[in-house]
Amino acid sequence: MSYPRIMIAGVSSGVGKTTVTMGLLAALSKKMVVQPFKVGPDYIDTAYHSYITGKKSRNLDNYLLNNETVQGLFIKNMKDAQIGVIEGVMGLYDGAGESTDVGSSASVAKVLSCPVILVVDGSGIATSVAALVKGFVDFDPDLNLKGVIVNKVNSKRHYDILKEAIETYTSVTCYGYLQKNNRGSIKSRHLGLVPSWEMEDLDLKIKLLTEDIEKNIDLDGLIEVAKNVSQDNIELFMEKSEIISEDIHIAIPYDEAFNFYYEDNLDLLKELGATLHFFSPIKDKVIPRRMDFIYFGGGFPEVFGKALEENHSMKSELLKKLQEGIPYLAECGGLMYLCEELVDMDGTSYKMLGWLQGKCVMTKGLKRFGYKGLTLGFHSILGKKGTSLKVHEFHHSEAFINHPMVYHLEKIRKGELIDQYQCGYIKGNGVAGYPHLHFYSNKDIAVNIIKAAANYSKRLREI
Repeated sequence: MSYPRIMIAGVSSGVGKTTVTMGLLAALSKKMVVQPFKVGPDYIDTAYHSYITGKKSRNLDNYLLNNETVQGLFIKNMKDAQIGVIEGVMGLYDGAGESTDVGSSASVAKVLSCPVILVVDGSGIATSVAALVKGFVDFDPDLNLKGVIVNKVNSKRHYDILKEAIETYTSVTCYGYLQKNNRGSIKSRHLGLVPSWEMEDLDLKIKLLTEDIEKNIDLDGLIEVAKNVSQDNIELFMEKSEIISEDIHIAIPYDEAFNFYYEDNLDLLKELGATLHFFSPIKDKVIPRRMDFIYFGGGFPEVFGKALEENHSMKSELLKKLQEGIPYLAECGGLMYLCEELVDMDGTSYKMLGWLQGKCVMTKGLKRFGYKGLTLGFHSILGKKGTSLKVHEFHHSEAFINHPMVYHLEKIRKGELIDQYQCGYIKGNGVAGYPHLHFYSNKDIAVNIIKAAANYSKRLREI
């Protein structure tokens, strides 16, 4: 059996692959069941995918995960879909820095035997576009680069010139175009696109973008490309993990401020026996009735600092649970929420939960970015000292916190150690830090979370 699939990759960041992907997801969803995916550690683009298709978008990352796990997660999440559409990351061959075959769109496409459609910026170029495309085709002969979509063209006549050049001088086919300043473009800010949660006119933008896609892009041709794939090894299908403990309840902040979660992480927790309860630290006044663990994900707490500060009952109840010993994990924005103080980009200070002694301060530039190897420096709810996994960081803030650091991070490029430092903080029955964890990097992390929740639940019953 084979699952139809296609990857939308870019010449570089900023060429419009997310816009093209969004339009294709919307247009194809009118014809068939579409499962969206995103290469790399991204939460914002996946939220758009999910909104458009009604199916949770999944991350495919062969730095954080091994190739067999990437294949298995793809097959697992395709079981109810008719086509998989994968959005690439950065430029087609841009990866983790170790090689083009780790963390790049091209590497994931080869792992999945996936045909690639390259998005090219057509502004300010004519025949030279053929040399650009030919370079991408010839760079890796093992990659199945099947076609091109040209973005930001001046007119249909301009596109026809580019199409003729590409199809004359290269082996790939042009499948259509979008014009400059297309009607479905999305604004950006410090962590990428403005999140779907905050786009008041999103439905209109998607409607207009879909109309342009249907008019100017050969959807039927792309579907045929997606169908022309090899058989999938169904033995790689990842069966549900064995239940560790039943009747375990994990509370998850989920709203405009906190929504950076890998969907496969949440699925894994459920497969191991947990029931998930989502709540809003912005809008809700009370916490979920049953909580054995709290998983604070990342997001944009700095954008909603005032609303978070003013929800006194929520902060009070969460702080009380942490003081009572509930186990927890906090990532990035979750770390910021647990501090005493959060200072936004304008210098305005907001009082947060107050669990961690210290503050987080927003910065104008990125403080940490990229893939790292993480090792636990202490025994914690995540595992024993020395436990390791691969992680990703991407944040515009700096922490000034007075608690022991639990994470040792190393950045390695081409086999050489280029950076190492301590971060992450341990207090009470949990840890908080900037790194984002993918539980399939080391499934023992998820197992240990369930065990910590089970132990807490047992202690409550014994009181």
